[in-house]
Amino acid sequence: MGTGNRTIAGLALAGAVSCLALPVQAAEGGAGFYLLGSKGPAAAIMPPPGVFFQNDLYLYSGELGGGTQLPTGGKIAVGVDGKAAIEIPTVIWVLPEDVMGGRLGLSASLPVGWKETSADLTLNRPLGGVISGSTTDAVFTVGDPIVSGFVGWEAGNFHYQIGTLANVPIGDYQDGEISNIAFHHWGADVFAAATWLDPNIGLDLSGVIGMTFNAENPATDYRTGNEFHFEWAAVQHFNEQFDAGLVGYYYKQVTGDSGEGAARPFKGEVAAIGATIGWNLKIGELPVSTRIKYFHEFAADNRAEGDSVILTISMPLAITQPASSR
Repeated sequence: MGTGNRTIAGLALAGAVSCLALPVQAAEGGAGFYLLGSKGPAAAIMPPPGVFFQNDLYLYSGELGGGTQLPTGGKIAVGVDGKAAIEIPTVIWVLPEDVMGGRLGLSASLPVGWKETSADLTLNRPLGGVISGSTTDAVFTVGDPIVSGFVGWEAGNFHYQIGTLANVPIGDYQDGEISNIAFHHWGADVFAAATWLDPNIGLDLSGVIGMTFNAENPATDYRTGNEFHFEWAAVQHFNEQFDAGLVGYYYKQVTGDSGEGAARPFKGEVAAIGATIGWNLKIGELPVSTRIKYFHEFAADNRAEGDSVILTISMPLAITQPASSR
């Protein structure tokens, strides 16, 4: 295998699609089930046929200060600070058969972790009710599973991918609490990704656009509006093991929140920029890809603004020969 092919193979493992569910400060509860920053370098490069395991550790700390209000748990919170540490194991299966001229992948994730939310003031009902003072709510529990399907193609140095993921509302949701990992409503995200990778010079330019659609939370009668997201990455590979570059994202809620539990639209917007480092290694004969991404948020409107770190480890569990090669 040539140097260029080995680079692409390593990127395919590192770029295995992760369909994650994490608190990312948007809409109800300051959270959207699509994790901003979850995609980045090699976003559209499909892994080879087989089964893969990926684990992501997501760390976040941010605040929505001043008099800005946040709808959460059937309440309105003012002066909100939030912290989270979430572990997201993901299993990815890439089928060996051709599908529409490309490869089909399926994945499932289950977030488990800790989230703490503090508020200077809470109002028990969006349209009126009991006002209480400062409060802090911390939870360590299981979130909603995320399932996904995606198809990817390649043409020379260009790679393309389209897919969808769904939030399945069966996680541990605590009605009336201001801190939750689960979302307690169905949701779907559709996305398209593109990557240009020249293995001769080691440059990776990737972008992902998507739209998230949310159903109503039956516990709060609150429906989060539709959410647009764009993620990008520009990374230089210095050799087969090491790469570094810039990453970022932009988020904008394009329709307002609705339902009886919504006092007003609460449209959110935020941007982020950061850096990433990737390192490929072998443990015995097992190839392992690791990556760290750091994001700093800015220009937030009706959203918390903070910093996040995503630590990713991915590896193959089984590699399958394509059907045409058998």
